[in-house]
Amino acid sequence: MEAVSHSKYGTPNVLALVNIPTPTPGARDVLVKIMATSVTPVDTVFRSGRSILARLFTGLFRPKNQILGTELSGVIETIGKNVTRFSPGDRVFAAAPGGFGAHAQYICMPQNAAITQMPDLMGFEVAAVIENGALTALPFLRDAAKLQRGQKILIIGASGSIGTYAVQLAAGIGAKVTGVCSTTNLEMVRDLGATQVIDYTKSDFTKSSQTYDVIFDTVGKSSFGKCCASLAKNGIFITTVPDPATILSPLFRVFLGGKRAKMMATGLRKDADKIKDMDALKTLVVEGKLIPVIDRSYPLDQIVTAHHYVEKGHKCGNLVINISHSKPNF
Repeated sequence: MEAVSHSKYGTPNVLALVNIPTPTPGARDVLVKIMATSVTPVDTVFRSGRSILARLFTGLFRPKNQILGTELSGVIETIGKNVTRFSPGDRVFAAAPGGFGAHAQYICMPQNAAITQMPDLMGFEVAAVIENGALTALPFLRDAAKLQRGQKILIIGASGSIGTYAVQLAAGIGAKVTGVCSTTNLEMVRDLGATQVIDYTKSDFTKSSQTYDVIFDTVGKSSFGKCCASLAKNGIFITTVPDPATILSPLFRVFLGGKRAKMMATGLRKDADKIKDMDALKTLVVEGKLIPVIDRSYPLDQIVTAHHYVEKGHKCGNLVINISHSKPNF
């Protein structure tokens, strides 16, 4: 099978299209023929090796997992003899085990991994981009922030893969949403449910007297220290990228007037919990209450171009990689 691999850290040019054996499912595994996947900022961080914290997970000196890709959609190709949840031909979407392996034509997964069936009318591109962004935004808002109707929330990176879902989910709860994004994405974020939008190229929300019950940094561009003054009493700062102030905030809460910070490793949640949320999210998508935003798509053999684009930081929503199962032209 074809896959995109990297044997060392570096620029997108370390990625190479390779031919490797198609995995064979064990007794309780399924083999998924991948039809679509994505490139996320997490993929670019793991590939570059720039983050020492990330290297503790991916390998200090060289990548332990050479095939990137955190999410996918596809078709069950074959199943192990003890598999009961799925049958060959089932259309599914999934979180790649351990957050790796989706940038390939096939992937093996345990039947009880974070994998669930796609609705009949859902396309592979849409299904492929539900897991990473939506499955991150939902537990942050529900479990970390405990966001309630009528509360005010500010979402940093509101036009990104996590942010576009966070805006819609927060608005669906009944919160008053303020989105922070660039000029070109203001209308899109407003259309997704934000009642107010802030152009970060022209305004700094931390310089305003406005305060929020929740500030959600979906892209790691701010910090608890910078946002603390913009939190209401007992407000909470939640972030996908931990900073020292966030980590140490529980020690100083008594001095912060009840203000606090929290981050979550949503990818490390139990697969059973992920499946429940994936089923809830796909229902919202089918009902039109949650819209996956897709910026653009590339074939697998253009993944280097895709990584370059994602690293520019101007991606709107999600970037899809379509997987061909015919021999590509080089």
